[in-house]
Amino acid sequence: MLEKARGNLRPLHLSNLRLVHADGTRGLPEAAPFDGIIVAAATPGIPGALLQQLAPGGRMIVPVGSGDQALCLIEKTPSGLTEKWLDAVHFVPLRGGKQ
Repeated sequence: MLEKARGNLRPLHLSNLRLVHADGTRGLPEAAPFDGIIVAAATPGIPGALLQQLAPGGRMIVPVGSGDQALCLIEKTPSGLTEKWLDAVHFVPLRGGKQ
């Protein structure tokens, strides 16, 4: 799976790209903190591991919900986390698993 993805992306010559096949609910702590995180599958709640990996001033966009879903924009400010709920959405579910 990763080799096919690498082959598809190689012609783009992206030097700052890293492909990882892992449990998306755990994020990528060895590369944190992140200025931005985009979650492309719905979670029942906002994953704590991803919040911890967000840099100060960083933002994360995540679809939240298992039935009805809404897009949530989270920003890490000096006073804590802020949440802004955006539109209703429908994403596939984020599933944990791959170690």
